[in-house]
Amino acid sequence: MIEQNLTTNLTPKTADLQAVLHTHFADCFGKEGSFDFEKFKTVLQQKEVDFFTESYSLQWLGKQYARLLATDSVTTLLRADEAHNALPENAHSQNLLLKGDNLEVLKHLTNAYYEKVKMIYIDPPYNTGSDGFVYQDDRKFTVPQLAQLAGVSEEVAQRILSFTQNKSNSHSAWLTFMYPRLYIARQLLKDDGVIFVSIDDNEVAQLRLLMDEVFGEDNFVSQLIWKSKSGGANDSRFFANDHEYILCYARNIDRLVLNIDKNATVSTSYNLEDKKGKYALDRLDKQSIRYSKSLDYEIKDKEGNSYFPNHKNPNEPNATWRWGKETVEERYNELVFKDGCVYTKNYQKEGSIPRSLLIDERFGRTRTGKTDFTSLFEGAYFSAPKPVKLMKFLIEIGTNPNDLILDFFAGSGTTADAVMQLNAKDEGNRRFILVQLPELIDKKKNKTAYETVLSFPSFVSRNSSLPAEPTIFDITKERLLRAAAKLKAEKNDLFNTKAVDLGFQIYETFPIWDDYEFEAKDFNPSLTLFDETKLTDADLRALLLTWKTYDGIPLTESLAPVDLAGYEGYYGFDKLYLIRRGFTTESLKVLLEMMDNTPDFNPTTIVVFGYHFESAHLRQIAENVKAYANKKSISTDFIIRN
Repeated sequence: MIEQNLTTNLTPKTADLQAVLHTHFADCFGKEGSFDFEKFKTVLQQKEVDFFTESYSLQWLGKQYARLLATDSVTTLLRADEAHNALPENAHSQNLLLKGDNLEVLKHLTNAYYEKVKMIYIDPPYNTGSDGFVYQDDRKFTVPQLAQLAGVSEEVAQRILSFTQNKSNSHSAWLTFMYPRLYIARQLLKDDGVIFVSIDDNEVAQLRLLMDEVFGEDNFVSQLIWKSKSGGANDSRFFANDHEYILCYARNIDRLVLNIDKNATVSTSYNLEDKKGKYALDRLDKQSIRYSKSLDYEIKDKEGNSYFPNHKNPNEPNATWRWGKETVEERYNELVFKDGCVYTKNYQKEGSIPRSLLIDERFGRTRTGKTDFTSLFEGAYFSAPKPVKLMKFLIEIGTNPNDLILDFFAGSGTTADAVMQLNAKDEGNRRFILVQLPELIDKKKNKTAYETVLSFPSFVSRNSSLPAEPTIFDITKERLLRAAAKLKAEKNDLFNTKAVDLGFQIYETFPIWDDYEFEAKDFNPSLTLFDETKLTDADLRALLLTWKTYDGIPLTESLAPVDLAGYEGYYGFDKLYLIRRGFTTESLKVLLEMMDNTPDFNPTTIVVFGYHFESAHLRQIAENVKAYANKKSISTDFIIRN
């Protein structure tokens, strides 16, 4: 028997659901925040309301296409920079620098880093018209295909393709660009995670609405104002704009805890003192727009005098205690009864709650970011790099010393520089993931940067035998190398006593067919698509890397080789990968014996590369593994991938 219990007043189970209901049915919520289900049913029964056409939402040309991009499969593989990653300082590093289109990279990271990132910071294109932003993707949809996949008319599909293929910088193009990236980024955040996004006046209104939709209005934390210039531009027509914005959203605002700003100037007067230290008195009652009857109750002092929250109008109560009854009972001795009011002791702390106005020099300026960069390089190759001071502030309030930080618009690499500096300062173990597109440097526009990159040892070694053009990624990489070297030189004592992670591993995306050079005239359905002449060892390693990441194994985690009668498999995280040719009946026998007799070998998933196995052989492996699993009463998935 299933009993269904419907009540008049309900509380939405998730913050996301509550945000949606607040957006569309705000009148169905009571003062205390409960959801009136009966009123909701009445509203739904009103025939004149068309819920498909009437709602408050952000709409733009390309929204359905943006949603399609967010869920579209990847079109690339991952491969490691094996020479770089093998260096002693990088071999065991937990830091990552990823090269490629950040949408593709984010999709690759989705399973392996799902809800593992504590903080995201991004500094995306501002769409100013002068920042170089143009939207262009390489999805090869035809008009009919896009119309069908996105659920739009062919006319709309044609308009969408026109701005994706013609380098548009419209609001619609920018929103189409940002939506899928933010959508996936949210999945990577921990439940108590936070995201900071830098922006200016050109797109701040659109970004706010977009983030409300992706993260939920209820998860909005603050819109910080950062003073980016010491003085505004004198040639401004009306106002000298000397600020930018940083939007802050939580994954789940009920779980978010931001650290105090340790360097803040405290304005509170701590004019009282006891044995615990200096303190100020804070009223226990507060005016609240969400009145709760449960927090409006009587408190008595030790003499028996009664106290209640102070309502502006007794007939319309709007005040509550900050503490519930249980907390008052537990912490009664901390209460101070004075002048008809109840107070708590607010003891003086180091610093204070972060402020939304970041106007002090301690947060840095754009010129400070340039100075940070030129302290490592001879030239300023970026027009407006974010200062390390600003990034250190955001990381300090948004993370703890063992957290993971993601920046998928890495640019000059300030985020990684700040992480390494903080770790060197407090011996923390913060880790970073940076993503940067290998955007070509225009020799005509920035000759100095172009020629400087050509002189980088890292660039020379990478391209000694290949013709290549300098990219922004090369500068990002070199920034990380030089920042680490500078810290090592400055912190000799620290690095002799404690291993601070100043290395990083590099991975990149590349088109699936790049290395195979297939041509249409060579294709024969009767032939194996991947033959021995096409797939090199490097290709197989890239395939293995891509698959293990897809299966939820972090990039920095290795798989152990497994000898199966001369056949090499790869095992880790209870997953066994069989991707090479040459698997034999004897290999199967050894595999089953290992599953039976090796305590630390318990594959719950076996993944094989179908192109390297005969059909009959695949059936044999599958049947034997299934029979073994049934015999042992265990679950082992057998997956064939092509």
